Amino acid sequence: MTATFFSQLQERIPNEVMTTLIDGVLGVETELRAQVQSDIRMVQDIGEHTLEAGGKRLRPALVMLSAQATGLPYLADRCVKLGACLEMIHMATLVHDDVIDGASTRRGRATAGRVFGDTASILAGDVLLAKAMRILAVDGDLAIIHMTSDGVVEMAEGEVLELQFRNEWTMPEEDYLRVLRMKTAAYVEICCRTGAMVAGADEETTDLLGKFGHHLGMAFQIIDDLLDYTGDSQKTGKPLGTDYREGCMTLPLMRLRPHLREAENERFARQFGEDPSTEEVTALIQLMHERGALVEARALATEHERQAMAALAALPATPQRELLSCVTEFVSGRDQ
Repeated sequence: MTATFFSQLQERIPNEVMTTLIDGVLGVETELRAQVQSDIRMVQDIGEHTLEAGGKRLRPALVMLSAQATGLPYLADRCVKLGACLEMIHMATLVHDDVIDGASTRRGRATAGRVFGDTASILAGDVLLAKAMRILAVDGDLAIIHMTSDGVVEMAEGEVLELQFRNEWTMPEEDYLRVLRMKTAAYVEICCRTGAMVAGADEETTDLLGKFGHHLGMAFQIIDDLLDYTGDSQKTGKPLGTDYREGCMTLPLMRLRPHLREAENERFARQFGEDPSTEEVTALIQLMHERGALVEARALATEHERQAMAALAALPATPQRELLSCVTEFVSGRDQ
């Protein structure tokens, strides 16, 4: 989350609640800095490079806010440790994703693979994963260990499923949504459930926060896919239409397909994943605007946001619940 986001909350959230969150995020950052230290210089360099690329730290923030939203005593140290652990897993998957995708930049900076090489980056990502597992082992909560381990398996399998459909113009929407659930939504749900479990919440409260996390994660990824076609490349750090260029089928393109004439469908299917020209990508995006594909995709994100808010509404009204609502609004309105 950004400094702008925090500044916008001053009128809605009590200072002491904001201070607790900011202190927690800073604590996570300190823990991450400590965890990337290594006697192996390249491992440390890659870890520090990944940290310096920044990030919203959304996942650890969700751990902390979910714990506080239960209304039970807040165990700050455990939430910071586990929040950092879950962020390290996320960081490792990003390093690996960039290698899989052959990406040269992330958030406007050269990827670890581009700077240090793919092999070293994969191994450094493995080190991050192993260190995250060590934090879980030291914490010792078997339920959280099992849940997180299952989540890592699901993310990896989701990555493979997405790879199966690479350059597949006719990928069904149900498979796209399955990839979203496996790669993104399930892990965001785990972050929220972890906070609730650290607090010792009952099953009903934990399930509500898990449901919130699931729908927040679905909305987050759909909006991310929309930004690939509508965002400011200076902010997103990648050119418009990167998914189309790389043969990655996402919701905006899926919702355009039924609105294409036969010749248009053949034209864009032929160029999909085949290094299309900037003119071709511009024409594709123009059709997305003209034929309502972007509106349709945004509507599904909005529905997931609505369901996330509905899950929150069943929790007691607290400043922390309001903060989770603000996070949902942040995800909805983000431009990078």
